[in-house]
Amino acid sequence: MINKILKRINNKFSTLFKFLFFLRYLFGIFFIFGATLLLIPHYFDQKKRNSAIGKYLLDDHNLELKTYEKITYNSFPVPSFEIKNADLELDINNRSLFIQVETLKIFPKLINFYDYNNFKINKIIFDKNKISLDESKLNLLLKFFYNLEKKLNILDLDLKLKNKNTSLIDLKKINFSNYGYKKNIVRGELFDKKFKITFNDKYNKLNFSLLKTGIDIDIFFDEINKDSLFSGVVKSKLLNSNLKFNFKYDDKNLNIYNSYFRSKYLSFSNESVITHRPFFNIRSVFEIDNIEANQLKNININTFLKYKKLIRNFNTKSKISFKSEKLISKLIDEFYLTIDLAYGRLTYSNEILISGNFFKCKGSINLLEEYPILYFNCKISSNDKKQLLKEFSIRYKNSGEPLEVNAKGNINILNNKINFNNISMKNYEASKEDLNYFKQSFQNIVFNKGFVNIFDLKKIKEFILDIS
Repeated sequence: MINKILKRINNKFSTLFKFLFFLRYLFGIFFIFGATLLLIPHYFDQKKRNSAIGKYLLDDHNLELKTYEKITYNSFPVPSFEIKNADLELDINNRSLFIQVETLKIFPKLINFYDYNNFKINKIIFDKNKISLDESKLNLLLKFFYNLEKKLNILDLDLKLKNKNTSLIDLKKINFSNYGYKKNIVRGELFDKKFKITFNDKYNKLNFSLLKTGIDIDIFFDEINKDSLFSGVVKSKLLNSNLKFNFKYDDKNLNIYNSYFRSKYLSFSNESVITHRPFFNIRSVFEIDNIEANQLKNININTFLKYKKLIRNFNTKSKISFKSEKLISKLIDEFYLTIDLAYGRLTYSNEILISGNFFKCKGSINLLEEYPILYFNCKISSNDKKQLLKEFSIRYKNSGEPLEVNAKGNINILNNKINFNNISMKNYEASKEDLNYFKQSFQNIVFNKGFVNIFDLKKIKEFILDIS
C-alpha cells in the first residue's frame, strides 16, 4: 500500500524533484563562483592596490598615509582592506593633525576589488586610535568626522587635548558611529567616569551626560559657519543644581554671558571670557544673589589640592561680589573678592562690609606646595566698637568708640596652624607673649575642626570673647 502511494507521488511530482536536484548543482556553482570572486584579490599586485588606497584617502578625505606596517585583504566575513599600525596626517585648510591607528579597515565597493581606477568605499572603521592635538585644532577633527559622507565607525579612541605642551583633558575609550542604531552617539570615559553624548540629525542639539554622577548638559547651537564661529545656549543639571548660559565661540575665545546658577544653597549670575590662544586664561565676574554660608564648612580642601596638575595649568582672574540680606544670617551687607591665579600661585584681596564696619584682607598662597601657606594682611575699621561687637552678640559699654585693628600672619591650611607676625591697634602692639596666646586661642577654638571653621560665626564670637 505504501509503495503504491510513493509511486503515485513520484509520478505526479517527478518534474518538481528533478528541478530541486538541479538547483543544488546551480547553488554549488554560484558558491564556487562567489568564493573564487572573493579569493582572487589575494593574488593581485599589492603595490598597485596600496597605491590606490593611499591615493583615495588623500584625494577624498585629505588623509595622508604617512607610514604603516602592512595592508592586507580580508575575504571574510565581509571583503575589506585592513591597514595595520598606520600613521595618518589630516590636512584641512593647510592645518594638519596626526592620527595613530592600530587597525584601519576600509570596505570598498565590490567592483573596486578588481578595478583600482576611481577607487571608492562604502564604510571605514578606525579601531584603537590615539590622537594628541592642540585644542585649537579640535575643530579640524570635528569637521573631518562631520563632513565624512561614508559610513564611519570609531572604536576605542584616546583623545588628548593640550595647549602647547600643557595637557588639558584626556578622553578615553571613545566610540562613535554615524550609521545604524548607534548613530550619532558618542561614548567614552572622562576622569575615569563613563560619559555619553548624543546628537540630533541636524547636529544643532547635543546632550552630554556623565553617567552615575548626576551631571547632564544640553547644548542648543544657534549658528555654525565656515569661520569656526558658533553660538548657542547651554542648559545643565549638576547634581541638585541648575545652570543656564549663552555662549559664543571662535578660534581664540569662549564668551559666556546671561549665565545663571541656582541651587538650594547658592545662586549667582556670571560673565566669563575663556581665552585659549595664544595662552589659556579665564576672566570672570560673579554676582552672588544668595549663599548659605554654613555649607562652606563642607568644602574639602584636601580633595581640591589633589589636582595640582590641573591647578598648575589653570590661569584665571575673578571678581566676586554680593549684596544679600540672606547671607550668613543677615550679618554681612556687602562682600567683594578679587582672585588672581597663575601657575599655582593665588593672590587675593577682599572687603567685607558689616553695618558700616570694614574688614579688609589681602595676601597670597602657593597651592602647589606640599603644605600650602596662606599669607594674610588684614585690617578692621569701625567707627563704633560697641556696634561692631553687637553684630557678634557681644556686649560693650562705651558707644561711639572707634576701632582699627591690623593683623599680619600666615595659616597652614592643611595642618590648621596659624602664626601672627603682628597685631596692632591704637596705642597697642601685641608682644610675643600676646601673639602666642592669640595663636593658641585661635587654633583651639576656630581651628579645632579644620580650616573651614573660619566661616563659623559661633567660633569667631567665642574667640573674640576669649581674647577680650
